[in-house]
Amino acid sequence: MSYSIRDISLAPLGKKRIEWVRSYMPVLHELEERFRKEKPFAGLRISVCVHLEAKTAYLGLLLREGGAEVAITGSNPLSTKDDVCAALAAEGMNVYAWFNATPEEYHEHIRQTLEFKPHIAIDDGGEFVSMLDEHPEYGEYLIGGCEETTTGILKLKARVRNNTLRFPMMAVNDANCKHLFDNRHGTGQSSWDAIMYTTNNMITGRTVVVAGYGFCSSGIAMRAKGLGANVIVTEVNPFRALEAAMDGFRVMKMDDAAPLGDIFITATGCKDVITARHFAKMKNNVILANSGHFDVEISKTDLADMAVEVINRKPFIDGYVMEDGRIINLMAEGRLVNITAGNGHPAEIMDLSFAIQALSAEYLAKHGKELAPGLYNVPESIDREVAMIKLNAMGLGLDELTPEQEAYLNAE
Repeated sequence: MSYSIRDISLAPLGKKRIEWVRSYMPVLHELEERFRKEKPFAGLRISVCVHLEAKTAYLGLLLREGGAEVAITGSNPLSTKDDVCAALAAEGMNVYAWFNATPEEYHEHIRQTLEFKPHIAIDDGGEFVSMLDEHPEYGEYLIGGCEETTTGILKLKARVRNNTLRFPMMAVNDANCKHLFDNRHGTGQSSWDAIMYTTNNMITGRTVVVAGYGFCSSGIAMRAKGLGANVIVTEVNPFRALEAAMDGFRVMKMDDAAPLGDIFITATGCKDVITARHFAKMKNNVILANSGHFDVEISKTDLADMAVEVINRKPFIDGYVMEDGRIINLMAEGRLVNITAGNGHPAEIMDLSFAIQALSAEYLAKHGKELAPGLYNVPESIDREVAMIKLNAMGLGLDELTPEQEAYLNAE
């Protein structure tokens, strides 16, 4: 066991955080009991690169209960919780991460986690896959991997098109039990939790501009509407724009929304969604936040070029002072606001996502050597198993199909 963390003395607090989320993750708890008996990962090494906080820590401990040796790091330097890292290190896990790592330190932590030469890699945003281009020797024993996010899946699809994906990857993000709940409900709640706690501002009556109307951004828009905001949606996809309009939101170009908004939130996965020409039109004291995976949706370069001064107004909020005296407030350095300035998705949501991760890893352990390089959907049987465990834990049930109904559906 080795680790590279900030402060091992923080372990007791981190342990409490992990135990708290464990209480609200019944699917992982059931898998933990099964993995402890069956040891599906016996003799395997698993590297994990996901936002390193309490829910992720429980996933790492679950994989270890299944017999794996685990090395873990964070997928964003501002989302890492030092007390959680300390708790895992105290448990004897290989941990390489600390909060607010420099780009060089962050890169080194990812490298150290892959230097472990894993059999299975659990990735978030393609960090491991990119590192394996730089250090292909770390993939010597790699059976395959699992990708957590929409952004990562888009990168993998590009690799498939270019014939540069050298091993099988499971598209965890595309499983129903991941994107239908994590992306929409998790991002919707956790983004507003972070914004409201950090700013201590009203949402009711404010004009909120949400960039995008995919699963993540539609969840943000719905929660904003529920909080009493006037919501504007911007889109580049005509079908999603129509969907937003029919869900009751105003839809317009960002150029037209820029002078109207009080709070702007991006969640598109695209670069330069809000740029200099938009900043020039914005009101004084607007708040900008990003819930996309990378800090490229709000142009920090343009903001810095336009500002005559940058002031830290409070934790996780920097004020960019424009030449005319207006202040444009950027939250969390443009990084994922929900987990950088907040606690991330609720435990009940990550229970579903990480159950898909754990079972996809188990699938790779059993079948990965039979798979050719490429991007694979999570088997429907895994998706359904997770949904049924969650329904049972919630005390909910399903109607049973009659033979006639089943025959009709199978004919379809």
